[in-house]
Amino acid sequence: MAPRASETGESACWRPRDLLGEFLAPLLTWNQTIGGKQREKWPAVQQDKMASLNDDECTPLLSASHAVDIVETITQNKSRWWSIRVMYLTMFLSSVGFSIVVTSIWPYLQQVDVSADTSFLGWVIASYSLGQMLASPLFGLWSNHRPRREPLAVSISILVAASVLYAYVHVPASHNKYYMLISRALVGFGSGNVAVVRSYVAGATSLSERTGAMANISAFQALGFILGPAFQACFTLIGEKGVTFQAIDLQVNMYTAPSLMGALLGIVNIILVFAIFREHRVDELGRQISNVNYENEEYAAEINSEESVDQVAVVSSNILFFVILFCFAIFETIATPLTMDMYAWTRSQAVLYNGIILAAIGFESMVVFIGVKILSKMTEERILLLGGLVIIWVGFFILLPWGTQFPKIQWTDIQNNTIYNSSYWLSNTADYSNHTVEPTGCPPVQSWCFYTPVIHLAQYLTSDILIGIGYPTCNVMSYTLYSKIIGPKPQGVYMGWLTAAGSIARTLGPIFVSQIYTHLGPRWTFGILCGIVAVSILHLSVIYKRLIAFSVRYGRV
Repeated sequence: MAPRASETGESACWRPRDLLGEFLAPLLTWNQTIGGKQREKWPAVQQDKMASLNDDECTPLLSASHAVDIVETITQNKSRWWSIRVMYLTMFLSSVGFSIVVTSIWPYLQQVDVSADTSFLGWVIASYSLGQMLASPLFGLWSNHRPRREPLAVSISILVAASVLYAYVHVPASHNKYYMLISRALVGFGSGNVAVVRSYVAGATSLSERTGAMANISAFQALGFILGPAFQACFTLIGEKGVTFQAIDLQVNMYTAPSLMGALLGIVNIILVFAIFREHRVDELGRQISNVNYENEEYAAEINSEESVDQVAVVSSNILFFVILFCFAIFETIATPLTMDMYAWTRSQAVLYNGIILAAIGFESMVVFIGVKILSKMTEERILLLGGLVIIWVGFFILLPWGTQFPKIQWTDIQNNTIYNSSYWLSNTADYSNHTVEPTGCPPVQSWCFYTPVIHLAQYLTSDILIGIGYPTCNVMSYTLYSKIIGPKPQGVYMGWLTAAGSIARTLGPIFVSQIYTHLGPRWTFGILCGIVAVSILHLSVIYKRLIAFSVRYGRV
């Protein structure tokens, strides 16, 4: 009779003691006393089968093949998943840092600096992604060689400070738009911890757990996109004046309150990182390996001696992810200016209505993430990625303008049937500042307003729904496939490059749309996007067979 765990001093985990035990394991059950309660341990073969049926947090408590004495106890399993949950929260706060002000940046920019135009708006929104692009590889490399708590604490602290700076951009006497640009760039730099989050989750989950865990990360990211605009919509009740605290020269209004809330949530995140987060790592079969990444030189040498990662698949994944984020960045950036131009919404109306719309898309994305987790067990992830791209293409195709109805032009003395004359409009722009009523409609300086049909609200909402399905599907599948392609290799730098690819897309997307949309209009904007997505679908079809897991590629699984 085998000794009990309490007698050997070992953890409460079932392990075959010898060769005879391995042969008899499928026929036996093992009873142990843990904490005064009887528990039945399933044989190893049955455990593996049950692991695939349980939820994502179930993992076989087995010893590592390269370190027999390292076993994942029940306590370690709980600690591992609580640490992963802290990463979920970090991802949530990172997306909140972006989305909580995205619908109000344009009216806030107009209020603090009248010299800012839509072209500068593109740079302000792009600065977030530019900062994230620069920070992601750095934080990813840092996390490969040091405990992840360090880059996490530093990055979140930068995010908190930048959020406070955003609330004070109205204070300087001049150049306010540049202070806003700097603050958004620093918020993006602090959000570079996305690479750390995803690399940690990839290393702390088995191959069978990873799709679900990556879906959960994206779900929390979507939740941030839901609550961010929703918070902003609620803060519109404060109004543009709000409350001023003279002692600290702080004005809390509908534009600054969201960023201050983001700073508060960042402080909570730092506390949780130090209180709950712990280093964990498992191999692709779910077996516990070294907890502290930078001390495990023996395992690092073993990993470096293995087969190489398919670099073609890696580069292709980065390209596809760039396109996905590029399209979504354009969609986010153009929402407020497009609706103000097409539907003659005021600044407050655009912030409120787009906040509600983006929140609804976020809730839709949450449902999609749940569906993706289920569908990924029934079909290949590559098929879901391809399907998501097709849905995105249809979404942008629907936004192409058609019909004979044209948008309302700004100012009451300008009618849609007026013959356009550039000298007339330029001569009248000098009088615009004399109007006390906020102008609504499509500005006459955008010449396409006079000959481009309006995008109907039904078109806009239908496109929102489709993109709300396609984007989250592509997002989850991109990260999941990418982490599986890399396999057991340290993923900090790899995830940093993927995040950087997405950040470049978020940088170029707003710049692209601010220029193309301002000068050529929505027809060219969405037409070019349809072409880009179509080329991406063709690219995915060509490299389809190479997008497979590392373990599958080399016949391990």
